[in-house]
Amino acid sequence: MRVLGIDPGSIITGYGIVEKKGKKLNTLKWGAIRTKRNQSFPEKLKKIYDDLCEIIKDYEPSVGAIENIFFAKNAKSALKLGQVRGATILALINSGLKTAEYTPLEIKQSITGYGRADKNQVRIMVTKLLCLKETPQPFDASDALAVAICHLHSAVFKEKCSNLLQSSRRTRKR
Repeated sequence: MRVLGIDPGSIITGYGIVEKKGKKLNTLKWGAIRTKRNQSFPEKLKKIYDDLCEIIKDYEPSVGAIENIFFAKNAKSALKLGQVRGATILALINSGLKTAEYTPLEIKQSITGYGRADKNQVRIMVTKLLCLKETPQPFDASDALAVAICHLHSAVFKEKCSNLLQSSRRTRKR
């Protein structure tokens, strides 16, 4: 399974592609889509959308996972972030990808075991979990890799639960 993790932002949108082969996690790519301060907001949304579509085309992930922001410093920031998330989800859906969303608490818990871990703790654990020789920069990229890892952990758990449920149903029918 190949996952595109996304940490949405109107100035910097982090992305990371992680592939699971057996029990091993491989990092294919990470980085940040940076918009320019002098761009209009619709132009920023277009850049984020276009760049994500290009990344999806180049790396062919099987699923997209995005951080689900549940609060912002002010209403204007929340609205802008919602629009960025919309453009991001649209890029995933228009590319034919299933999407998953995770709260920062779920992501941090999955990566560090502590839901209130700071960005540096997450970055350190991402580096270790992916056996990276260099630390992912910027934080938006390491956060995006964390989203991808969270999805991979979650997908394995959901698959095991589904298998147990199916097995239980077969046993009851006999």
